[in-house]
Amino acid sequence: MSRNSTYQFVSTDTAALVSQLIASYEQMTGVTVRPASPERLFITWVASVIVQERALNNYTGNQNIPSRATGADLDALGELFYSQVRPQAQPAITTMRFYISEPQPNAILVPFGTRVTDKEGTLVWETIADAFIPIGETYVDVIVQCQEPGVIGNGYTPGQIDVLVDVFPYYERCENLTESENGADAATDDEYYELMRASMDAFSTAGPEGAYAYYARRVSTRIADVVLTTPNPGQVNIYILMDDGTIAGQEIKNAVYEACNDRFVRPLTDLVLVDDPEVVPYDIELTYYIARSQTASAADIEAAVNAAVNRYIMWQSAKLGRDINPSQLVGMLMETGIKRVDLVSPVFTPIRDGEDNSVPQVA
Repeated sequence: MSRNSTYQFVSTDTAALVSQLIASYEQMTGVTVRPASPERLFITWVASVIVQERALNNYTGNQNIPSRATGADLDALGELFYSQVRPQAQPAITTMRFYISEPQPNAILVPFGTRVTDKEGTLVWETIADAFIPIGETYVDVIVQCQEPGVIGNGYTPGQIDVLVDVFPYYERCENLTESENGADAATDDEYYELMRASMDAFSTAGPEGAYAYYARRVSTRIADVVLTTPNPGQVNIYILMDDGTIAGQEIKNAVYEACNDRFVRPLTDLVLVDDPEVVPYDIELTYYIARSQTASAADIEAAVNAAVNRYIMWQSAKLGRDINPSQLVGMLMETGIKRVDLVSPVFTPIRDGEDNSVPQVA
């Protein structure tokens, strides 16, 4: 699909603008504007400035539309889509076989980053992991990637990459077994735009994380956070946190289940469950000090400290998997005008976010 041409939000017809300005000037002053008069020259200059601004307005307007935006402006619009990041250039890869002269009683290491090239030294390739030639064997196969990303590394036929740059013990020879491929340049604006459009379909196929989160959030505007885990194949656990930091009640959980378990949303093989995250309790114990030079009353300072503590509690419970961070509390307290604070608790405590498919936590 070709991208749309530039849309004109406002006219940039200079002649029409000059005529409009002349007519307005003559109506206001009762003076006829002559072709070479100072008034005509001034109006022409004003018109040129206005047209330039209109051109910038047109450009700005088009850069806010994905089908017309370019470069960094198109990248910025990526957050509106499921595909948020422009694909960058990736290097070509091929399978390389390294030979040693004879079998050895110990495994021979082909180190990570071992470089190879062709006879002309056009491009350099490197191994992407350590590889060992087993005891009693004379070769090992390992993936190498081109050091220069892009399509430039594609198309090297088997046997064409056969020169070792970094020699290792007992080395005899090397060769690529497969034609190099998978190299790709960074996505152009047109390619990225098409990818952005296609990514919208990902929300409704095969049960991606973004799709389940979208349908869960759509249940209520009070839902502040959604975490999904897959502790077992085909099982999707959904954890809901409300905007006041509380665990979702049964009605919300039922509604989320109905939304995500709909047969037009859930893949046939998925088992959808809505569970509660684990609550991690903590205490707040502190002593604060007020400077002698403080002009605010002790009562006002106390009220500000209490408000800061409440803000911290809301911040801490606003997201699943947010670590208990006493530094955040200290920062909020220092904004109240106190001199210093001795914080006994809480102490820093890591909180599970469900990335490892465990039950997420909230403090």
